[in-house]
Amino acid sequence: MEHTTKKERQPPTKGILQSEELHQYVLETSVYPREPEFLKELRDVTSSHPWAFMGTAPDAGQLMAMLLKLAKAKKTIEVGVFTGYSLLLTALSIPDDGKITAIDVSRESYEIGLPIIKKAGIGHKIDFIESQALPVLDKLLEDNENEGSFDFAFVDANKDGYMNYHERLIKLVKIGGIIAYDNTLWFGTVAMPEEMVLEELKPGRESTIKFNKMLAVDSRVMISHASIGDGITICMRVH
Repeated sequence: MEHTTKKERQPPTKGILQSEELHQYVLETSVYPREPEFLKELRDVTSSHPWAFMGTAPDAGQLMAMLLKLAKAKKTIEVGVFTGYSLLLTALSIPDDGKITAIDVSRESYEIGLPIIKKAGIGHKIDFIESQALPVLDKLLEDNENEGSFDFAFVDANKDGYMNYHERLIKLVKIGGIIAYDNTLWFGTVAMPEEMVLEELKPGRESTIKFNKMLAVDSRVMISHASIGDGITICMRVH
């Protein structure tokens, strides 16, 4: 009887490129040389966390930083913070008077990156809310002035919640604004036969497949499904 080792049972690496050497080439040539020191420090601190793979992939982060600049984003929402890599990236990318509404169920992980966020001098841009996301999004929608007032949203949270988040965010983000969803290739499992997928990845796989199919026919947004990191789907609200 064959035994499955702990290493074999771990989820695959986040890079969707089949060649790890090619993935490293992209990171070392185009991503790491331009990664701000504060982001590198936060990534290094996160690397020892048992759930480090949950952090935003740096190549996806580089794309996100460009999107923020292209959108001239000033008012943003982040659903799912973890240790704060994407949050710090956003805060570094928006103007000094910009604001981020950051929502996460756990402040504990956020505290890991908070000293670096404070050291970067951008903490005043962040309104961190420890909560489930839906109550906060619904509360924002109770104020009509919030509808269509956000320039950008980034979602990296529980995959079974993506559809519900989308219905709220499509109202909160302005026409022409961007919503970016992380992990939309879910370790590559969306294209695997179900029997080949690790049990712990199956719920996220099912939710992600349903979400991707929904976005594909949502006429309210233009989409681009980028195969970097663990997959990131970029939506621009068109009406």
